[in-house]
Amino acid sequence: MLEAVSSLPDDVESLRHIIAGLTGELAAAKAGLVTKSLEIETLKVQIARLRRQQFGRSSEKLDRQIEQLELVLEDLEVSTGADRPESEASAETPAAEPGQQRRHGGRRPLPAHLPRREVVHAGTCACPACGGALRPVGEDVTEILDYLPGRFEVVRHVRPAFSCRTCETMVQDPMPSLPIERGQPGPGLLAHVRVGKFCDHLPLYRQSGIYARDGVELDRATLADWVGKMAALLKPLVGAVERHVLAADKLHADDTPVPVLAPGTGKTRTGRLWVYLRDERPYGGSTPPAVFYRYSADRKGEHPRRHLARFSGFLQADGYAGFGPLYEDRDGIPATVTEVARWAHVRRKFHDIHLATASPLAAEALERIGGLFGIERQVNGQPPEVRKQARQAHARSQLDDLAVFLDATLAKISGKSELAAAIRYARSRWAALSRYLDDGRLEMTNNAAERAIRPLTLGRKNWIFAGSDAGGERAAVLYTLVETAKLNGCDPEAYLRNVIGRIADHPINRIGDLLPWNLTS
Repeated sequence: MLEAVSSLPDDVESLRHIIAGLTGELAAAKAGLVTKSLEIETLKVQIARLRRQQFGRSSEKLDRQIEQLELVLEDLEVSTGADRPESEASAETPAAEPGQQRRHGGRRPLPAHLPRREVVHAGTCACPACGGALRPVGEDVTEILDYLPGRFEVVRHVRPAFSCRTCETMVQDPMPSLPIERGQPGPGLLAHVRVGKFCDHLPLYRQSGIYARDGVELDRATLADWVGKMAALLKPLVGAVERHVLAADKLHADDTPVPVLAPGTGKTRTGRLWVYLRDERPYGGSTPPAVFYRYSADRKGEHPRRHLARFSGFLQADGYAGFGPLYEDRDGIPATVTEVARWAHVRRKFHDIHLATASPLAAEALERIGGLFGIERQVNGQPPEVRKQARQAHARSQLDDLAVFLDATLAKISGKSELAAAIRYARSRWAALSRYLDDGRLEMTNNAAERAIRPLTLGRKNWIFAGSDAGGERAAVLYTLVETAKLNGCDPEAYLRNVIGRIADHPINRIGDLLPWNLTS
């Protein structure tokens, strides 16, 4: 802050110009919030109208329309909460005089039936100014709503105020930092809301109803405000995960479509969530596994090329053309990324043909590919050199025989058949499919990335009808932390509770300390 002040110009006209620019930016930000508020009110009216139409009759189409509008409204409220300055957020009233309890402006009191846990912040027992004895003169109490597995609780932060008997200096411990400045939720509750939304596939409006049954009134707008602020708070940690992943010499990559509802049209467009995973456990590596996700509004190849701009090594992925430029030399500079194709995709093509036509040639191809997978099962988890030796001794000859079989089969069948297309696909990618033979760190499949995609496909209908790309970006932030925690054997809710409770005061230059494998308690 002092550096920013010292860099300001000295002349009045320059200062006026700066103030005018900042005033314009503030006005634009407020206008944006007003626009979002109007959209929120419009959606609320539409939902209310549809609910009146719904009354007294059953309509799956109408139910689905209401659900989609609820999710669009939820995303707008999250965006509004994330964009709102802290000064405009719900805040406590100014500090009370010693002896008075602080009150929260405009807030409902926390439910009286919830258990209370008291944390007393009583620091020094001597006056810091003169060393004299202290006498109590009152206390400030701040109540925080938190969540422990299976139940709510209220944490009462009690800060006794003292005055020095000798010099009358007032002494009181400061309030501990909260995840949301001047906010009411504790880290456990914030973690529970986020895991409920993205892991357990519970949209915020459903969570609000569940909490109400416990006598805790938390409306969707409040939950949305928390989700938006947590996404912003956790972004630096996601950056640390990304740096760890991109430092690997081998990555798994994949993507999945996500339907994004366009407000006002009733239609959806298709965005993408990309996954990039580092996992060295299949060849006995000790480096912690991790995964990060990125959202994009479309599937243009520029997105993965931008995501992997700092990566150098082997990339295990499907045959998506957007990855192609990563494998190519440019302007005489050798490519830094080497393609490793996935055998599971090849096998799936022959499997589908065999199911549809009972082709004996497809069955034989499946049997030969199955033999290669059998070798991999025997060396899974072994050191790279052991894996390489086994492949050279057993898999190479089988792979050569498979190539001869496929070429001979292609010469005997119709070139327009599905089987011919499957063979041409495999043979056109043979170099990338065979690359795993010469490096024990590589694998035959991209199953690791597919497993990282699965949680998204299970829950996306509950969060991705969000009405904006911002919803997908927030989902990418949360999934990065949750799935990385799972890969390291951590309970995601416990991990997030721990991180959220620390990150506000954590030094940014030590953000790596909060990664799952470094956070020991």
